[in-house]
Amino acid sequence: MRVVALEEHFTTPELGAPRAGVAGRGEEVAARLLDVGEGRLEAMDAAGIDLQVLSSTAPATQHLPPAASVDASRRLNDQLAEVVAAHPDRFAGFASLPTPAPEEAGKELVRCVEELGFVGAMVHGHTQGRFLDDPGFAPILAAAEDLGVPLYLHPTLPPPAVRDAYYAGLPEAVAATLAGPGWGWHAETALHVLRMVVGGVFDRHPRLQLIVGHMGENLPFSLARADATLSPVATHLARRVADYVHEHLWVTMSAYFTLPPFECARSVIGIDRMLFSVDYPFADPLAGRRFLDGLPVPPADREKLAHGNAERLLRLPLPTDPPLARQGPA
Repeated sequence: MRVVALEEHFTTPELGAPRAGVAGRGEEVAARLLDVGEGRLEAMDAAGIDLQVLSSTAPATQHLPPAASVDASRRLNDQLAEVVAAHPDRFAGFASLPTPAPEEAGKELVRCVEELGFVGAMVHGHTQGRFLDDPGFAPILAAAEDLGVPLYLHPTLPPPAVRDAYYAGLPEAVAATLAGPGWGWHAETALHVLRMVVGGVFDRHPRLQLIVGHMGENLPFSLARADATLSPVATHLARRVADYVHEHLWVTMSAYFTLPPFECARSVIGIDRMLFSVDYPFADPLAGRRFLDGLPVPPADREKLAHGNAERLLRLPLPTDPPLARQGPA
């Protein structure tokens, strides 16, 4: 069974180490993020992962001033293109976008897809406090829609006002984790998606497709409540809130390797819009593969999760030969 993983990160010396989510493992994670060669391929082989779609760590270039973000994004994407070109059967790429300069970000997405062969882009949450429903980001959304590639909406650090209001007064490591992978990242990303819905993004861009990780960032659990309360007041929308989520959202299982959130996401989002991911190197690829192999789903659904849905969404080339001996953990 071919296995494609969609939320798999890397960094460069210019970007530096990740700024959150690695308490106690900073040096180890940084080394694995920098490795886009032998060590990463060995980890993939050990877990039976055939293809990683690589993306930069948060916040990538989104925290920089506009001009600096444009230049840094081009360099970063060119480096990623070299990595993919060296192992085209093992890696694909999500573009990093200079979102502080939306017009240039749209152009960079076009370049990355049409010239570098990338399969979409990763946007790391808000851009200096601005969310994607802001009309200023229309050039990015329009480019993704016209190109027919998805945007992967990934968590990032909270805006300073949110950090000060919600996480002040706690021990530093506790506050950082609560604001990040312990809760805040997921709640904020779900809020971002709902802002895009009620902000009319999908009415303005009806072919735009959005991916979120971590079994849906809490959205599947709360979607019925959001739909019931928001839809009656969001009278400017053409459809109900839940309709937009069902028609525009895809969900990966990155780092969520327990059954209850999977069952919730499958029930609400549906197996045809769910995708395998590890969140490497922040999560263990062996654990992710064991979870995939052990899911109580029919073989056809496991194939969808492992590779079929990703091939359909990202228009990935199909392997011409049977996979090598990468059968996953025993």
